[in-house]
Amino acid sequence: MIDFNIPPHTGAEEQYIQEAIEKRKLCGDGMFTRRCSQWMEQTLSVRHALLTTSCTHALEMAAVLTNIGADDEVIMPSYTFVSTANAFVQRGARIVFTDIRPDTMNLDERLVEDAVTPRTRVILPVHYAGVSCDMDPILDIAHRHHLQVVEDAAQGIFSYYKDKALGGMGDYGCLSFHETKNLTMGEGGALLFQKDQSLETAEIIREKGTNRSQFFRGQIDKYTWVDYGSSYLPSELNAAYLWGQFTMFREIQNDRMETWKFYHQAFQELEQAGYLTRPVIPSYARHNAHMYYLKLKDLDTRTRFIAYLKERGVMAVFHYVPLHSSPAGQKFGRFHGEDKYTTRESERLVRLPLFYGMGQDNREKVVQTVKDFFRT
Repeated sequence: MIDFNIPPHTGAEEQYIQEAIEKRKLCGDGMFTRRCSQWMEQTLSVRHALLTTSCTHALEMAAVLTNIGADDEVIMPSYTFVSTANAFVQRGARIVFTDIRPDTMNLDERLVEDAVTPRTRVILPVHYAGVSCDMDPILDIAHRHHLQVVEDAAQGIFSYYKDKALGGMGDYGCLSFHETKNLTMGEGGALLFQKDQSLETAEIIREKGTNRSQFFRGQIDKYTWVDYGSSYLPSELNAAYLWGQFTMFREIQNDRMETWKFYHQAFQELEQAGYLTRPVIPSYARHNAHMYYLKLKDLDTRTRFIAYLKERGVMAVFHYVPLHSSPAGQKFGRFHGEDKYTTRESERLVRLPLFYGMGQDNREKVVQTVKDFFRT
């Protein structure tokens, strides 16, 4: 059986976990937490990168930092994970879903401005599959309407819009280090931002509403509860595991890209024959091989395709069910405009196995099994 995903493991992680244990500093904000933050700041060219317990929690922190409140509106695509919306719903905001582009599955930047109302406070682009949204028009709309931009870059580590890292262009950006992502700490994430004035508040939110970070830097003689916060700081064991992956990131990325390119070349003929559609990478985007998906004719074809591959030992899976069609989506939000592509394209999309260390034999088996399906 070829699994859909196997969490990356390089062999370097155990060394750093043992080091963390020996230093007897297991709670967060120790040496490995700081190393990871500094590495992201330097590698991604962002002023501040705070490690969090998940991308969900990074999004929740971003929602608090935007001062979103009851009945404020947030514009986002419906084709995303529930955390994108939940982070703002729990602050009382209303979600305004807009349609996606069929080529990238990303928020259609051409539809955003029409969704802006006097209650709009935030635009939330989601960089699907590590392929960037077209950010210049989105940032321009935000600037002209005095809105904030929060990037959901959960899948976007080492992906770029032109020469800018995903997560580093908006007011806040959120990364994921879940076990399904290119790099992992099991569960984990990061909050990225450029403004120095956000740092103190972000640290307070992450440290359960206390000014504990200032205390440990020697800026105050004791720490206390000063504002809202929660436990968003991961342990040193998680950070040590992630540090082991950061030290090997080029090897991991190169391996994933080999699989992505192999798939993309192998399925060109099937696309030309009209059996499927391959991913589209716009000229402004440099992606990270987070995911390889195909789009089939319709939902029935996809259902048969997934079952066919599974019977032959290949695990392929579909992805999000559009949020606006869910009970919570209807309760907490509304769809602005026409759902021309969101539902239709979501029902066609299927993801193929792609993980670090997959190997050429497995790549070839996946490709051959896909081709066999269209010959039956």
